[in-house]
Amino acid sequence: MAFCVKRIFAALLVLLVTIGIAHAASQAVVEKQFHAWIESDIWPAAQSQGISRKAFDRAFSGVRINWKLPDLVPPGEKPKKRKKQSQAEFSTPGPYFDEGRLSKLALTGRAYASEHTSLLKKIERKYGVPGEIVLAIWGRETGYGKARITSSEMDVLATMAFMGDRKELFTKELMAALQMVEQGIDPAIMKGSWAGAMGQPQFMPSSYLKYAVDFDGDGDKDIWNSVPDALGSIASYLVAKGWQGHRSWGYEVAIPEKVSCAQEGPDLAQPLKNWASLGIERISGKSFPSAELKADSMMLVPAGRHGPEFVVTPNFYVIKEYNNSDLYALFIGNLADRIASNSGAFKGRWGKVGHMLRSDVLSMQKRLAKLGNDVGKVDGLPGFKTRRSIGRWQEKNGMKPTCYPDEALLGKI
Repeated sequence: MAFCVKRIFAALLVLLVTIGIAHAASQAVVEKQFHAWIESDIWPAAQSQGISRKAFDRAFSGVRINWKLPDLVPPGEKPKKRKKQSQAEFSTPGPYFDEGRLSKLALTGRAYASEHTSLLKKIERKYGVPGEIVLAIWGRETGYGKARITSSEMDVLATMAFMGDRKELFTKELMAALQMVEQGIDPAIMKGSWAGAMGQPQFMPSSYLKYAVDFDGDGDKDIWNSVPDALGSIASYLVAKGWQGHRSWGYEVAIPEKVSCAQEGPDLAQPLKNWASLGIERISGKSFPSAELKADSMMLVPAGRHGPEFVVTPNFYVIKEYNNSDLYALFIGNLADRIASNSGAFKGRWGKVGHMLRSDVLSMQKRLAKLGNDVGKVDGLPGFKTRRSIGRWQEKNGMKPTCYPDEALLGKI
């Protein structure tokens, strides 16, 4: 019996070694195709964009496929079938605002606000972006520059352009990275994430070319090692996207029951005084700044009536340019407030939302669209257009608007 077990174990070992050798061989073949593609496809494209051969060779020296990246499809292979996202549950917003993480980031942020007081004031004078906003993005993106970002940008971009699932996007970013090398940036310092975002601000190469600044005046736009350059570049990005100086990102508010939640969205902006006239008040008990009363603001109810409620300014949507997510922008806003004034978590609590199948929300969106509602992207996720369409349908049908999908609505809409 023992002899039989040994024979089986030995056979399995031989099989595993054989598979490993075959896998390594197949990877070697793809690596050859990869380098041939760099020469046959990328070099002519780079040359047409003014990249010199010297810069090109420098950029691709030692470049290899990063096999650890997700969703790679080697030439000749079919993409792996993905589980349909429409069948998955979308998660409740609450865990995104983990109190332990936020409080720790805020504590560190206040320390950096004290350490970099002069720098942050200089940035605000030049760009009009408050230091706490810049610090919040820095903290959220890379833990104030402490996150280990070790992937070779050239490896990541070239791999994803060659056999990723968004080849066009990454080819564009690869060309931007080559422009960086052409300008004299050492590809060895171009470290980024698995998604290709670089340095302390997590800029894609195209964003680096447009928005990175040399804020310390040493002649280099070093977003990897220079705190002034990293923070100045974040502010430069926000201003280019439309940041309005001397305005907040927004305010957590209490919306009276009589006021419909189906009025949210950047396309339904009103002067802040109009919202206040409806009885909407800051949950902190403070008055809205008088300087902002005539300026446009928007209602935001990311969980409908089941969570915190807000009135936000156009600056909220500028933050979303950094990461197109309401929750991300709210995270940055809350963290910035904590850094500036030692405030805490949002007062409103996230209710029991986010446990529906995306396919069910998708069906709801399709039905609402057929009824003439603009639900935005029909993707099974409740964006602001879907939320307010639900609220309007509820109002028309004699229901108290909640502006959020729930199981009770499935058989009704």
